[in-house]
Amino acid sequence: MEVDIAQALARLAPKFGAPGGTIENLVRLSGGASMETWAFAAVAEGDRKEFILRRRPGPFDEETSRSTSLATEAALIRAAEHAGAPVARLIHLAEPGDGLGEAHITERVEGETLGKKIVSDPRFETIRPHLARQCGQILARIHSIKPDGIPLKTADAPTELDRYEAVYRASGAERPILELALAHLRKNPPPPMPDVVLHADFRNGNLMIHPDKGVTAVLDWELSHLGDPAEDLSWICVNSWRFGRADKPVGGFGHYQELLEGYAEAGGAEIPLSRVLYWQALGSLKWGIMCLMMYQSYATGTESSVERPMIGRRVSETEIDLIHLLEAGL
Repeated sequence: MEVDIAQALARLAPKFGAPGGTIENLVRLSGGASMETWAFAAVAEGDRKEFILRRRPGPFDEETSRSTSLATEAALIRAAEHAGAPVARLIHLAEPGDGLGEAHITERVEGETLGKKIVSDPRFETIRPHLARQCGQILARIHSIKPDGIPLKTADAPTELDRYEAVYRASGAERPILELALAHLRKNPPPPMPDVVLHADFRNGNLMIHPDKGVTAVLDWELSHLGDPAEDLSWICVNSWRFGRADKPVGGFGHYQELLEGYAEAGGAEIPLSRVLYWQALGSLKWGIMCLMMYQSYATGTESSVERPMIGRRVSETEIDLIHLLEAGL
């Protein structure tokens, strides 16, 4: 069914603190089969406020999907704000009568999300040395969230290895470095530790970063689940999220020690670097298999976008990261 987003938002204007106001500059920011993101402004009596609408245009089964519902995202955003993590403040969770379908609305936060700019633009030169520590502090706050009443699934290292190895085997690909990584990670799992609430996609590119303030919001909570805190700490260290700055393992802007010190300073559990490196290798392996699948979707004609094979080429980048980790004695 066609949704008139502008009309629905106009009806909701009182929810944005703009009764009798108008909706302006409604623009689609990103597309895709599963999720839409729109920016808009609500204007009333000379007061202008900027917002972001995130909505799912199609059906969704939370039981079978790896993603969370937008209601769960909204609950996580509220919980993260309460825990002291920077977020785009939730304004409204859509109700059935709103005419938006599954959706939520947050404040629009000032900053930059393009990873390449964050690691190289001179505007971020002053804040860049502080970002890794700040990321550690933010993750400690996220991991302090009590998941009571928030429907989150659980995943651990063996589960993730099973899931991605099944995808890899089904693809028919034969990549020696990926095979070596699978065998090594299966043989050397870290000892168990208590699960925490994970963002699960915490990386340069999903952080809104201001050149003076640093991280102003953690975005994209749809993959959140319960699991090993090192999974979150490591994902931002995967080479693919360094945007050409391989010498700065944390997001292309910082170092492991800064990340872990920030985590401990904000009350996080003591996490040895070896545990982070294990999950970094698992993250590189997962991203490498995802890259393979993107290439295959193009090669078989399932997808026609040239973005798929372009991303598919990055499997070699993940293999380089795995070689370095394995040679360093992971």
